[in-house]
Amino acid sequence: MPPFAVSPTGYPGSRPPGQAGGRLPGWLWPVVATVALVLGLLGGAVGGAAYQRLQADGDQTSGTAGPAPLPADNRSIAAVARRLLPSTVQILASVEGEEGGASGSGFVLDRDGHIVTNNHVVAEASGEDGQIQIVDHRGERYAATLVGRSPVYDLAVLSAPDIKDLKPAALGSAESLRVGEAVVAFGSPLGLTSTVTAGIVSAVHRPVTTGGSVDDTSYINAVQTDAAINPGNSGGPLVNLSGQVVGVNSAIATTGTVAGEAGNIGVGFAIPIDQVRVTTRQILDDGEARYPVIGATVQTAESEIDASEGATIDEVLDDSPAERAGLQEDDVVTAIDGQRVGDGIALIVAIRTHQPGETVDLTVTREGRESTFRITLDSKVG
Repeated sequence: MPPFAVSPTGYPGSRPPGQAGGRLPGWLWPVVATVALVLGLLGGAVGGAAYQRLQADGDQTSGTAGPAPLPADNRSIAAVARRLLPSTVQILASVEGEEGGASGSGFVLDRDGHIVTNNHVVAEASGEDGQIQIVDHRGERYAATLVGRSPVYDLAVLSAPDIKDLKPAALGSAESLRVGEAVVAFGSPLGLTSTVTAGIVSAVHRPVTTGGSVDDTSYINAVQTDAAINPGNSGGPLVNLSGQVVGVNSAIATTGTVAGEAGNIGVGFAIPIDQVRVTTRQILDDGEARYPVIGATVQTAESEIDASEGATIDEVLDDSPAERAGLQEDDVVTAIDGQRVGDGIALIVAIRTHQPGETVDLTVTREGRESTFRITLDSKVG
């Protein structure tokens, strides 16, 4: 058996790929290949932020990039906990008709009762008969409805307008995070509500694959942290010491399972809040989210890691940006906007950090010769 496994926090259970900076060493691939997003464990333990609308009235909503709620020189995890716990909730979602079959976490986005969480926490409850409950920091329960979700980015927005005394979380930026910086994770691991753990930023821009099938696979340009994250933490906020949300906890790595559930080993992954802002705003505005595409498929199999350095194109779709730019099957993409990519997953993650309509430059090797192709990104709903 492989020595290393990954699981999602609301349900970690997918395989994280290598970093975008280059291919993984051969000895490390078996380790990384077993990292699985435990969808339903962390945030979807079966069987058991988000971005708000920019409104003229600043008192109606929060969760925007305003002043940090705590001073920049704050070093108190206790102060961060006092500030964020009232903004953190537990989420109970039905699975196959079983009430509360999935358990995860979330945080308050605005004063209108919008809650941010992971898609994998509530995906099974997205049908007409699905039921979702929010449990606040006082233990009070409220019914919630699904506003919209993005399987591609593993994000969802809920509405629970009956929640009283909402305290929206302040949003920061993951782009300003430094490796070694202290962060605090909030959530309901293993059903233990209002749990706080602390650690550091272990890495940034870490390409991670989550999901167990083509339909639920998401690719995260993740913030890696050693703050303890466990099944049930999915969807909870990762917070800096200024009290600002910098990520949404989504997946963990684990060396094994206890009673069928993965446990923390100090390798957790969070969706950067910058992406959360964009996706949640799209959901609130349109009820759906869109992601950028080039109109080509690339190899993402494990064998690719040992075959070449770069993303090998399998197919170029007709009338797509890739076709119009001149890309061809078997081209190897080695960089996007000058930043090297080590494999297909790293390329997908890099593209999805952009927005539809933006233009990117792909460095491509074809028959031993290197060229640059400029592509304007198209979009798809997901």
